[in-house]
Amino acid sequence: MTDAALRWTTGWQFPAPARPWRGSAYAATTAVTSSVLWLLLAVPLTPVISAVVVLSTRPTGAYLIVSAGLLLIGLGLLASLGPRLALTVARAEQWRLRLLDGAPLPHRGHSTHLWRAVAHLVLVGFLAPIWLGALAVLALIVVTTPLSVEHWISDVGSLTGVLVRTTGGLLLIPVLLYLTPLFGSGHAALTRKLLEPEPSEDLVEVARSRARLAHAFDAERQRIERDLHDIAQQRLVALTMQIGLARLDLPESSPAAAAMSAAHEQARTLMTELRDLIRGISPRTLRELGLLAAVEELAAASSLDVHVHVTPGRYCAEVETAAFAAISEALANATKHTDSTQISITARPEAGQLLIEVRDSGQGGADPTRGSGITGLADRAAAAGGRLLMSSPAGGPTVVRVELPCAS
Repeated sequence: MTDAALRWTTGWQFPAPARPWRGSAYAATTAVTSSVLWLLLAVPLTPVISAVVVLSTRPTGAYLIVSAGLLLIGLGLLASLGPRLALTVARAEQWRLRLLDGAPLPHRGHSTHLWRAVAHLVLVGFLAPIWLGALAVLALIVVTTPLSVEHWISDVGSLTGVLVRTTGGLLLIPVLLYLTPLFGSGHAALTRKLLEPEPSEDLVEVARSRARLAHAFDAERQRIERDLHDIAQQRLVALTMQIGLARLDLPESSPAAAAMSAAHEQARTLMTELRDLIRGISPRTLRELGLLAAVEELAAASSLDVHVHVTPGRYCAEVETAAFAAISEALANATKHTDSTQISITARPEAGQLLIEVRDSGQGGADPTRGSGITGLADRAAAAGGRLLMSSPAGGPTVVRVELPCAS
């Protein structure tokens, strides 16, 4: 899917939090989100808590009627506001997840299921305060350590106690810096599991049909490439040679020689264009040398400053073809439709998937519905069992991310 929010190491090492600064920022915004959520939940929960307090202190006579009324009011407010609040928080979370890895939750044409949104509300409202409270206690100990030293200086307290407190506070600093992004990344991983939409059962056969069409298209594309290479290109080469030989038999000053020279030049140009067309249909470098060599060749031919970071390795033909098509289309879009001067292309295997990311330095604002080719690439990635994510806010950058299953 996306970059793993938690990256576990082997051996006896501790798990390392992915993207420490981003994880810390996500943890900080989680604290803000949880606080705002509890302020909003205070409206329906106040009557419920009041009813419980009344029942526990004076469970007789008119107090029973008052507590029952408060309880009904609170539960009614909770039933009416709770689902809407859960869906609103879930929609906001789709954008907040960008803090961690820049990849939003995918949209698959339907909203988040209510039970998933409610589960996420519980995660933010009840589980998050637990680990945020633990981090707050550690932070309080660290922050108050200088105060204990000042207290010892002013009141001549126990030196041993001050040393223990100071040492403990200093040791807790790296622990706090370690746990904050780790807990934030873990919370984000659980959030993605809860809110990421899944294809419904009635779409399975449609996905299979799309996969069959994609395989049939690839087979037809390879057949056309072979016919162009083995038949059309060879005949064009022979025609170019015949025109060249015929031009040698004509006087250089004759009109026929000029016409034959122009025809010979046009045939050579057409042969170059046909060779480029064949290379675009099925790049020979991709088939023989793999994705890294093909992307480097593509970058060398680009007019932009392209930085390639592709992990060496071979994958199945379907994955390599889909990955190269996505990179090629994203690079072409950046060249034609943006003012970008630099492109970063990254591809690496991770957790059984090939993760491809193309990031430009343009002004953003790309719209997949305006015929940019992204929609077709998304269908192609889905047919290969993967997906395509796109982020293009106003002001940039535009990021195209493709995730394809592969045996890494």
